[in-house]
Amino acid sequence: MQRSTPVDPTKMGTGRAIAVLTSGGDAQGMNAAVRATVRVGIYTGAKVYFVHEGYQGLVDGGDNIRQATWESVSMMLQLGGTVIGSARCQDFRSKEGRAKAACNLVKLGITNLCVIGGDGSLTGANEFRNEWSELLQILLKAGRINISEEAKRSSHLNIVGMVGSIDNDFCGTDMTIGTDSALHRIMEVVDAITTTAQSHQRAFILEVMGRHCGYLALVTALACGADWVFIPEMPPDEGWEDHLCRRLTYQRSIGNRLNVIIVAEGALDRHGKPITCDILKNLVTKKLSFDTRATILGHVQRGGTPSAFDRILGSRMGVEAVMALLEATPDTPACVVSLSGNMAVRLPLMECVQVTKEVTKAMAEGRFEEAVKLRGKSFENNWNTYKLLAHVTAPDVKSNINIAILNVGAPCAGMNAAVRSAVRIGILQGHNMLAVHDGFDGLAHGTIEPMAWGYVGGWTGKGGSNLGTKRSLPASMIEEISLNIAKFNIHALVIIGGFEAFVGGLELVTAREKFEELCIPLVVIPATVSNNVPGSDFSIGADTALNTITTTCDRIKQSAAGTKRRVFIIETMGGYCGYLATMAGLAAGADAAYIYEDPFGIHDLETNVEHLLEKMKTTVKRGLILRNEKCNANYTTDFLFNLYSEEGKGVFDCRKNVLGHMQQGGTPTPFDRNFGTKMGAKAVLWLTDKLKDSGTPKCRIFANTPDSACVLGMKKRAMIFQPLFDLKEDTDFEHRIPKTEWWLKLRPILKILAKYKISLDTSETATMEFA
Repeated sequence: MQRSTPVDPTKMGTGRAIAVLTSGGDAQGMNAAVRATVRVGIYTGAKVYFVHEGYQGLVDGGDNIRQATWESVSMMLQLGGTVIGSARCQDFRSKEGRAKAACNLVKLGITNLCVIGGDGSLTGANEFRNEWSELLQILLKAGRINISEEAKRSSHLNIVGMVGSIDNDFCGTDMTIGTDSALHRIMEVVDAITTTAQSHQRAFILEVMGRHCGYLALVTALACGADWVFIPEMPPDEGWEDHLCRRLTYQRSIGNRLNVIIVAEGALDRHGKPITCDILKNLVTKKLSFDTRATILGHVQRGGTPSAFDRILGSRMGVEAVMALLEATPDTPACVVSLSGNMAVRLPLMECVQVTKEVTKAMAEGRFEEAVKLRGKSFENNWNTYKLLAHVTAPDVKSNINIAILNVGAPCAGMNAAVRSAVRIGILQGHNMLAVHDGFDGLAHGTIEPMAWGYVGGWTGKGGSNLGTKRSLPASMIEEISLNIAKFNIHALVIIGGFEAFVGGLELVTAREKFEELCIPLVVIPATVSNNVPGSDFSIGADTALNTITTTCDRIKQSAAGTKRRVFIIETMGGYCGYLATMAGLAAGADAAYIYEDPFGIHDLETNVEHLLEKMKTTVKRGLILRNEKCNANYTTDFLFNLYSEEGKGVFDCRKNVLGHMQQGGTPTPFDRNFGTKMGAKAVLWLTDKLKDSGTPKCRIFANTPDSACVLGMKKRAMIFQPLFDLKEDTDFEHRIPKTEWWLKLRPILKILAKYKISLDTSETATMEFA
């Protein structure tokens, strides 16, 4: 939908009115979507209305439909659930109820409706839109609306949907609002249960939500290394009871002190009979006499603060939804705003609903493989990784291949999950897996030891780096490294780390000319809080750091809200990469985020100070400024603190906070555990294929082509391997960042949501795609 003539986005909504409602089950992150819809709507010049209590409020009208202001959505970001309320509504199912709702909208001149809910809520909105003309006729005949003015003004209704559901059961979007936060709640419980279960050698059975979708159960199983997962999309084979008992017994025999079984609430067997916690508990207790406990998590999963991911997702979807409404014509089909990789895209609503129904139909008809495929690429990848790691035993025949794994650079959460899955996939392929302690130093000094299956047990949920990691680069010790590669007969390398891992990999490849021992396949897995490794949109560890910063900012904002007239200046990590500062700014609702990639000068600082002085005149008497640690050598955190303190004298006072190394610590988030697990598995499978092409261990492995040394990165929606040499062009080595960074296009959203009248480039907004 490229427009021929540019439109001023701040005037797109003039004379228009938008209503926003949340419907169906609540989900964390809905408030972020409501906040963004209100603020971007106001930014475009439109009037925006809250509809309280979902469709029930739309039918009842009156005080349930109220105009929103900029300040009315302040402090909403960190709240779970939905502030404007949600309700199941029988009245809206009848034509009379929908006519009442139409009447309420017409009277206020609202012709744009933004619905945040599940597939049922969105289908209801589409039905409402399709019969809009008919409803107007009913109202005209009954004399409830004015024929000339009101009917003309409201001749058609535009609707746009955003999917808010913890189940992630909507086809067409990689993630629905609330799913990531629900996974956070589940993993907090799993981590807590794991410690008590290990103390007593217990088996734990956990039931998670998800209705007829197994996404939450599947990702939980991957993220905690569960022994078994039951999901509706793929019922277990006949005789699963014996298989499960064999698996649990085997796990105990190799020294595991606990067993974890995850059950989705809609799990069934091949005959359509439910598989419940109680059935499993009775089975394990009777057959194996294991001390077994069952826990049903229930509504805990819906509660709590939204994760950083859900806040950013909700905010991005809110922006896109307003643009979709204001660009819609009577002929535009109703659309839903979805996430595809790192892009916000618009998809035809009813096509997505149709595919979602197809999944249920496939499951009912026993076409389970198809059901998994219909759930989407992300679901399928998760299922395939789970199958690789569970229900399998190591082969009797060894491959005689030795693969070494090392961590390089600063530690980050999720590194251990990547090591664990790499080791276990390697063992299942018949390889010998070697641990290299302390990065390239360990490779040079020979601190290398074999890793068995149990060596990496319980590593998924541990932060930091269990192997030990250092920032040293290999160039100064190439000779010692090549001697140890020969001595330990290493056939391939997995290097997990940040920018040093990337540079170190390049140095090893460059040295291949002199040292034949270095002609072995190697793969770099990006793992750093800075998210600055070329060749990948995301790095392992960045999500955990982002959540740590966001949680800290929430607490600081709460403190500022109590004191009033206070501005906090917070310094984040990231080196020269502004990813953490920008994304934390979006997730925490910052007034500004200073980063190296978006240069700023004295005039920008002046504008920011004036903006805060204006803000203090409103009811929101607090400010939050984020500064990336290396954004500017002269405009330091102390300088900004002094500047804001001086200029704000008598209006606001300042505090500063340097977050420091807390950003590198903590237990990994579900995303980092899952991402690390998939990356580790994919890396070893790729190396296995490369080794087949490069000779056999008996005759020397020889790999010196550029594509034998790659970065495994996440690009858009796919995990791809890119040769290290090809990525040199796109790398700023001096500042240790890629030259192109996808998240920079989110910065205008940060500024608009902080009430800056900047120009939003709407020419590149996502176009209508087909699922």
